[in-house]
Amino acid sequence: MTATEVRTDPEKPGRALAAARPVRWGAGRISFRMHRRTALVSGGALLLAALLLLVSLCVGSYPVALPDVARALFYGTGDRLAVHFVNQERLPQALLAILAGCALGMSGAIFQSVSRNALASPDVIGFNSGAATGAILVIVTFGGAAASVAAGAIIGGLVTALLVSALASRGGLHGIRLVLIGLGVTAMLGSVNSYLLTRSSLNDSQNAHIWLVGTLNGRGWSSVQIMAVALLVLVPLALLFGRRLRMMELGDDLATGLGVRVNASRLALTVLGIGLCGVAVASAGPIPFIALAAPQIAVMASRSPGVSLVSAGAVGAGLLSAAHLASSQFFTALVWADQQVGWIRIVEESQRNNLLPVGVTTAVLGGVYLAWVLFKRRGTGTA
Repeated sequence: MTATEVRTDPEKPGRALAAARPVRWGAGRISFRMHRRTALVSGGALLLAALLLLVSLCVGSYPVALPDVARALFYGTGDRLAVHFVNQERLPQALLAILAGCALGMSGAIFQSVSRNALASPDVIGFNSGAATGAILVIVTFGGAAASVAAGAIIGGLVTALLVSALASRGGLHGIRLVLIGLGVTAMLGSVNSYLLTRSSLNDSQNAHIWLVGTLNGRGWSSVQIMAVALLVLVPLALLFGRRLRMMELGDDLATGLGVRVNASRLALTVLGIGLCGVAVASAGPIPFIALAAPQIAVMASRSPGVSLVSAGAVGAGLLSAAHLASSQFFTALVWADQQVGWIRIVEESQRNNLLPVGVTTAVLGGVYLAWVLFKRRGTGTA
């Protein structure tokens, strides 16, 4: 058997990174290298997402016992309200959280690897804002059918990517320059989005404003179908380019020496990353934090020498599933806290069934994470 590869962490030389083991199938015709901890982290994150999905089917304004959930899922029988809440409301939202989280995590991994910058995620460098602008144009102009909103989001993300890439091309698509330009473009697009909302009808403006926060509330099977079809196309292509991505992390010159067409691969990966974040934004709105943090959490947990698309997608699915469950139970928890304390009235009993948009939860977590990353890298001159 080939010897296991052991590498050390460049930031912490005393700590060994996860070992890469060769895996061969079909008498060696199919082979790849797999990090054991990466596989464990990916499997654990997916298991967490599945458990959170199961919990989300049980809890809510109409609690459903686990046996009733099983009957509703597999047989469609039992209490009519239980069948409705499980199959028509909670299940599509929970599945969409997993799919959108996976898309955002993989998109963030692609952009962070291509730019070699831990802060270069779609929500930081403006691609999510561009996708939101395209989707808002569709909503206020054509009424906002699901397929047309998805197309508008992808086109808006592509146009924004071209703009950011052109402005940052002098310093290359890596380093702090890309992040700063992306933040500036994000601010400008935020103003454009606000203007579009002021020129739209009241109904379209309300719908777009709720969507802009980033929410899974009210999403149905049509959104799940669009996400599933998009991921069936985009994820295999992204994984196909995954090996080139790892080589490009070594530097353009070395990757070229290894036979990688760097410019063509970077363009293809950028388009795939925009497609992944575009369909996620179209389905759930511009949800922050997931694309930023999922790849880095996966790297820290697996001690991998580079960002893995599979583990980043799995961690993204787990993070968004957890945020979705926490958001759906936020007001219920506040009502319970009021009842326990007695003399503090944060919310009224009638607000128990209100649903907090998941984008609010992820934005708070994202702010804390971003501050932690900047604090950790203080004095190093890197982002």
